[in-house]
Amino acid sequence: MAVIELAEAKVAYRLDGTGPGLVLVHGTGGNAETNWDLVVGRLARRWTVVRPNYSGSGDTTDDGGPLTVGKLAAQVVAAAEAAGAVPFDLVGFSLGAAVAIKIAAGYPDKVRSLVLLAGFAGSGDSRLTLQFRLWRRLIERDRDALARLILLTGFSPAFLSSLDDEAVEKSVADIVAGNNWPGMARQVDLDLTLDVRADAARIIRATLVIGCTHDHMVPSAHAKDLAVLIPGAIYASLDSGHLAPIETPSRLLDLLEPFLLGEAAT
Repeated sequence: MAVIELAEAKVAYRLDGTGPGLVLVHGTGGNAETNWDLVVGRLARRWTVVRPNYSGSGDTTDDGGPLTVGKLAAQVVAAAEAAGAVPFDLVGFSLGAAVAIKIAAGYPDKVRSLVLLAGFAGSGDSRLTLQFRLWRRLIERDRDALARLILLTGFSPAFLSSLDDEAVEKSVADIVAGNNWPGMARQVDLDLTLDVRADAARIIRATLVIGCTHDHMVPSAHAKDLAVLIPGAIYASLDSGHLAPIETPSRLLDLLEPFLLGEAAT
């Protein structure tokens, strides 16, 4: 794990592989390992893969203040620069998709191409707002219940049903013990306020938007809206729940790699 020190934060990031730069941006409550460990091995065969932990996740530390998408975007770019991986292809997942949109719009000279997985442009949707407020309450009151809710809404019914009771209980225990709960609370507060619609409309890089057909956290309608907002974006559907990098890593890579290789060659 490497660290780049900024004025307001010490940003930890992982670095794997060789080749053109590829930056993977995690989602709410996730980190460089939990969201990306199952895909990084294959990607590192072709790319220098940078996995930053933005504020609230992993070993990254900061002043503990409110988060903004712009602040997280600056942290991700700083990690990529420190790794010598600029310009880079950029993949953002969930909240990380909003961060990636901000980067692609604000730092277009650093971005070759963009992939947005299970993303959303804003929190105005009443269902998302209800969900994020519930998460925020459960972080304070019942983390075991939130861990179970994450499994229920994060994975497709078929995938979750394929796990036995022991595996489910282990997953719950791992989430409760391993999550950065104060950091997740700050990220959820950002989920409730962010709006990157104007940034999405300014993107000039080739973009692939992926929606997950069994996504009960961020239904695929949000990804479809992003594909409409971003000029020239391509939309693809993935047969998975929200946590696609964990549930269907191989199928996700089958979508990512051809797109990224095509853009890296231009």
